[in-house]
Amino acid sequence: MNPPTALIADDEPLLRDALARQLALAWPELHIVAQARNGREAIEQFEALAPDICFLDVHMPGISGVEAASRIGRRAQLVFVTAYDQYAVQAFAQGALDYLVKPVEMARLAETVVRLQERRRAALPATQTEALLQQLAAQLRKDAPPRPLSWVYAQVGQALRLIPAHAIDYLRSDTKYTAVAWRGDDGLPAEALVRTPLKELLAQLDPDHFVQVHRAVAVNLRAVSHITRCSNETATIHLKHRAEALPVSRTFLHLFRQM
Repeated sequence: MNPPTALIADDEPLLRDALARQLALAWPELHIVAQARNGREAIEQFEALAPDICFLDVHMPGISGVEAASRIGRRAQLVFVTAYDQYAVQAFAQGALDYLVKPVEMARLAETVVRLQERRRAALPATQTEALLQQLAAQLRKDAPPRPLSWVYAQVGQALRLIPAHAIDYLRSDTKYTAVAWRGDDGLPAEALVRTPLKELLAQLDPDHFVQVHRAVAVNLRAVSHITRCSNETATIHLKHRAEALPVSRTFLHLFRQM
């Protein structure tokens, strides 16, 4: 029997890399032949390489993981990776689809690997899931946009750090990256870079709490102590837990007209 092969599809590169590392520990014989950034790439990579297993993020830009799975069909074993989403988890649990919840826990991944290995040893075909996939795809299309991020994933040294969104003080654009400034469990300020541009990251955070205040800066309103208005139609934001101040440009000053 040839070594098993797999594809990982997720629009967040840090999460793709993290899952690949976890799979290397849980299933050393598994060969990751491709990684995809979205559903379209997942389909293209699958058609080119025909991996045995596809790990697909549910929410991806453009073609979702569920839609990609429908195109792949029974030609591969399918495992969905999803942020906690009650309707999806219930549907997966009640049906024949396998799933992992972000952040992926090694114990849960090990259970999934055992099931996949058993199916492979028994030479079982991929489960008939067309009806359930159609149901999930329809649900995704009619649902409201995905819930705001509860966590931001950042590479800190060799570790993948999960930063609670509520602990973030501000975000600052840094070329192709975004610097995330947050308070750790000890309350001390910390900072890390993520590989998502500020505009894209801000669109995934709760708009009731995170607002852009400058071309290169967004702030968590819960972290704001007070705002000082300047004479040149700009302002300065002072934070509760940090000494540095953040600029408010003229473009975004209207957000604070009440002061």
